Amino acid sequence: MQLTEHEWSRVIEMAWEDRTPFEAIDSQFGLSEAQIIALMRRSLKAGSFKLWRARVSGRQTKHLQLRDPNVSRGYCPTQYKQR
Repeated sequence: MQLTEHEWSRVIEMAWEDRTPFEAIDSQFGLSEAQIIALMRRSLKAGSFKLWRARVSGRQTKHLQLRDPNVSRGYCPTQYKQR
């Protein structure tokens, strides 16, 4: 799948967010978790990728199957500023 520069940037942003599950990125952009990891590996510096990978590995909020069913939103309402 070819992503525009804006979509590429948005996928990276969503991957960094703690509460955005990989499944949300998959449904919006059609990228599997493995494809997201590959994209992050290509896009980030080696040290940044290692930090990101350690942070999301096994994280409950990044995987819908591990997530508490009471959490139905991907982010805090105050997380984004008005653009």
